[in-house]
Amino acid sequence: MKVLAVGGGGREHAAVEALHRSGAEIYAVMKNANPGIIARSAGYRLCDEKRVDEVVAFAKECGAELAFIGPEAPLEVGLVDALQAAGIRCASPTKAAARIETSKSFMRGLVERHGIKGNLGYAAFDNAADTEAYLRTLDHEIVVKPVGLTGGKGVKVQGEHLNSFEETMDYVHEIFDANIGGAGVIIEEKAVGEEFTQMVFCDGEHVVPMPLVQDHKRAYEGDVGPNTGGMGSYSDADHLLPFITEEEREAAVDIIRSVVRAMKEEGCPYVGTLYGQFMLTRDGPKIIEFNARFGDPEAMNVLTVLKTPFAEVCRMMADGCLGDVEFEHKATVCKYVVPKGYGVKSETGKEIIFDEEGIRDAGAVVYYANVDEKDGRIVTMSSRSAGIVGVADTIEEAERRCEAALEHVESDWISVRHDIGKRELVEKRVTHMKRIRGE
Repeated sequence: MKVLAVGGGGREHAAVEALHRSGAEIYAVMKNANPGIIARSAGYRLCDEKRVDEVVAFAKECGAELAFIGPEAPLEVGLVDALQAAGIRCASPTKAAARIETSKSFMRGLVERHGIKGNLGYAAFDNAADTEAYLRTLDHEIVVKPVGLTGGKGVKVQGEHLNSFEETMDYVHEIFDANIGGAGVIIEEKAVGEEFTQMVFCDGEHVVPMPLVQDHKRAYEGDVGPNTGGMGSYSDADHLLPFITEEEREAAVDIIRSVVRAMKEEGCPYVGTLYGQFMLTRDGPKIIEFNARFGDPEAMNVLTVLKTPFAEVCRMMADGCLGDVEFEHKATVCKYVVPKGYGVKSETGKEIIFDEEGIRDAGAVVYYANVDEKDGRIVTMSSRSAGIVGVADTIEEAERRCEAALEHVESDWISVRHDIGKRELVEKRVTHMKRIRGE
């Protein structure tokens, strides 16, 4: 099967590797020359993934039968709609369905209109004055988000990033003045607990859950520093997480099923991977956000242990006949290699050397992300460079394999959050959740 794969990040490299394992003939479109994707592609085009006409023309030229779009930006501009109009099936959502991510106010309104469990109190505004007036009425901590896309870096939380009313309003003004996310603000009730990610495959009606994953957004060890797109993540062999019960996980999946039903009822059925970010609270899972795609780095955890051929999963989603999907019962730990200064000002254009054979021998996998290939060298760009994923029977062993694999990455210009997946940090999450439950 000829498959168009759009995107050049770590999430997309993980998807391309999974497509390659399932025998697909891959044609890739990406902004950067991702060496891992290039190595698996029968052909590729370097261009802005939002140039819909150019991407569609390339897909038709290659004879693509099916398309998988990794990042959110081309979904927002209607790439799936254009590909479908050209007769190419897609395992990704239309522009209307992608609003579940591209418009936070749409998502909250959908959940509210349909009485879906797990919603948080919220209000959306199109100007700073009304936002300020609303904030002065509140007596609880809140979260400030731009309404539109920010690459996973636009969320600021009172008590963590915002420590006064003045700091909160400074950020509100920054969103409007700098047109962040399209210049609209949503104020949400702050949920207290532990965050987790439940991703699912969806064909417009049926939902198949993937293993749970926990991401780590803060740039530095000990969960401090600026928010990032995600410094690493882990999953467990039983497909749960150490602080989540099966019943709590099922409650999150039920919320996603309700959202999928609501979207179908509203005339924008959801097809593709749907990412649910939840906060596990004393009262069960609460919705933080939905993304119209795989999470990054979470895609690396789940696709590494996917047993069912990914090309077949994509075909079933696109054709509306999603069946069973199997994953290995293995734990995974992903740690992102990032340029020094990432989260503030990244060191760009610096060479990184990856010994892929040494990484494999250590029991891990490398997924290239925001790097470029120049004159045969892999160099850093402004965002995360590569994800190293250790795989084993336990989280502890997967973390050890990940660390052993990192010894085969050479550069003076990179940093890593080494604490991700370590027993101490996982136990901290378990202890925190016990305290939240009052155990």
